[in-house]
Amino acid sequence: MTWLTVGTDAVLGVFALMFLLLWFQHRLRAFLAGAGVVVAYAISEVVKLVVREERPCRTAPSIAECPEPGDWSFPSNHSVIAGASAMAIWALHRTWGWVAAVCAVAAASSRVVVGVHYVHDVLAGLALGALVSWGIAVLLDRRRQRAEVADAPTVVLQRLR
Repeated sequence: MTWLTVGTDAVLGVFALMFLLLWFQHRLRAFLAGAGVVVAYAISEVVKLVVREERPCRTAPSIAECPEPGDWSFPSNHSVIAGASAMAIWALHRTWGWVAAVCAVAAASSRVVVGVHYVHDVLAGLALGALVSWGIAVLLDRRRQRAEVADAPTVVLQRLR
């Protein structure tokens, strides 16, 4: 096991720590953003079962241990989780979001460097994760805006009385 393989998994721990810290500030929004990462992961598992692409480490030497046969390559689950986490964190906290984006690209890149994924696996994973997370963030924002609009007449009427 090399520092690159350990680093990829450590980045996922960094995302978990960021979500935990954001939970103290945003509570439900942070929880739902984290749930979006789980949804993105589930979608990636379904895509893997449909596409069934073999990993590059099956035909070429790799730095990391090659996963068991049947653990397909496309899309990269690490990249899906990284992309979804980065987008969710960015939606909650812009500064941390930039840090998370750099971590996501580093984690995805490391999967190619250690030889367990192709470039298109990680690009698709980052895109899938980010899109799912972004979609959930948009839905949550619309829900919040509708709730604010629904409350507005009540607030105005109370102040007029």
